[in-house]
Amino acid sequence: MVIRIWQFLLRKMSPAAFAAIGVFLITVFALFIPPYIGMADNGDYARILNGLYVKDPTYVSQYFGYFIKTYGIFQNFNENSASIFSTQSFFIKTATLLNQLFHPNTDTFDIRYQAGMYLILYTTAIYLFTEALTWKMSNKLGYLVATVVIFILGDTGYTAYFNSFYGESVVLIMSVFMVAFGLLLYRKRYNDYLMIVLFVLSAIVLTASKQQNAPVGIIVAIIGIFFVYIRKRGMYRIVTTTLLISLLCVGVGTYVLIPKEFVNINKYHAMTRGVLMVTDNPEKTLESFGIDKQFAILKESEYFDAYTMIDLDSELLQTEFYNKYGFGSILKYYVLHPTQAGQMLNLAARDGFSIRPHAMGSYEKSVGKPFGAQTKFFSGYSLLKDNFTPKTFGFVLIWILIIIGLYMPSFITALRKKLWRNAIRLPLIVMLIGIGLSGIFVSIIGAGDADLAKHEFLFTLIFDLVSLMTLVDLFAKRLWIQEEVESESEPRIVQGVGGVMHA
Repeated sequence: MVIRIWQFLLRKMSPAAFAAIGVFLITVFALFIPPYIGMADNGDYARILNGLYVKDPTYVSQYFGYFIKTYGIFQNFNENSASIFSTQSFFIKTATLLNQLFHPNTDTFDIRYQAGMYLILYTTAIYLFTEALTWKMSNKLGYLVATVVIFILGDTGYTAYFNSFYGESVVLIMSVFMVAFGLLLYRKRYNDYLMIVLFVLSAIVLTASKQQNAPVGIIVAIIGIFFVYIRKRGMYRIVTTTLLISLLCVGVGTYVLIPKEFVNINKYHAMTRGVLMVTDNPEKTLESFGIDKQFAILKESEYFDAYTMIDLDSELLQTEFYNKYGFGSILKYYVLHPTQAGQMLNLAARDGFSIRPHAMGSYEKSVGKPFGAQTKFFSGYSLLKDNFTPKTFGFVLIWILIIIGLYMPSFITALRKKLWRNAIRLPLIVMLIGIGLSGIFVSIIGAGDADLAKHEFLFTLIFDLVSLMTLVDLFAKRLWIQEEVESESEPRIVQGVGGVMHA
């Protein structure tokens, strides 16, 4: 009986719907049924909370160890605002309004309202992404692809972020949306104008969700030039060009709006947890930056250490340390010292395949789990990836070369035949790889090895999305062929019952 019902559902349900429903049900079970799964605060929540405050007096003692799901809502004037500019604030405020809509007489915010809002968006993104992957594919292969999508993107390593105030939730959702819209545009699945608008809008929200994502807008805007040429009509090209310029401005603006406080924190870690950590002669290295060698005592220290050898916010440190270098000079140092750069890149690769940071616990304290305990529920993919993926940057380079090499023949053929829409597949892949690499480079140049696993979330997500796209194209035998898409200027000719007709 169960088998018959299952067979009936598969006949009536598309692979995209199957993937979306599968991810939805698994996430509901994980995040909304006790014991609730979420992520503990590592101290970052204070940067983004606006209109909310911590009610639990033992909150600080639960940092890293326990997930907390309830917060207070300011009822009167709140003199505190989010200390960073982020599109994440919009989602938090929307979730707060939903909470108050259903509970108008309470001053408590339940983070599961945010998780529910994120889940609806994520389910939609999963549907569109799977639809793009399985378009014109046989049902048998389509359901197999949908199952793999559930296994990878339904992993609680990803979805546990919804029950937290980390920006990775927005990064996850908007990245899947962006890739989905890019693939749907490539396959001409829906209206081109709608797809390009939603593609750029997703990229804008992604770019402005975290300061370290500023390069995303710049990368997408530059490589997105290829998208301009898929239609010949002037209006489409004007709209696309305008959108890409806007995205470029958002990328630049996101970088410019980074508060000085966080610039200094990141610069401190970039030097103490980066440059000084991998050099054999910290004194000489500091002198190459024009910094007094006595600051070598700061090697491997962290900005948030309970006890520091010097006031890290002092005027002395500002003038004699922070002002002596910038991200450009650190990049130059790594270029001139490839051995040290290689060490940092391998450190990045070591943590670049961990979806869920090991430092943050998954459970509420009331559950009775040990401090920092993490769930294993539907974590098969994240555990396999963390334990069996080679932890070297050389592996990352080999992966990039294989991906580009597989897609290059069809790209060259499309250019030769002037099939401009078919030609955007490789640029889309290169765009995503560039975004992933930016997650690595920005992390190590901007903050050394401080909290690398979390800072490299964008890379590990892009790795999964690109690998999944490539494997699907490989098994569907679409890597080296020119997929049939409807041309804007040439009507599609089909054979009707009464003869030839134009569609």
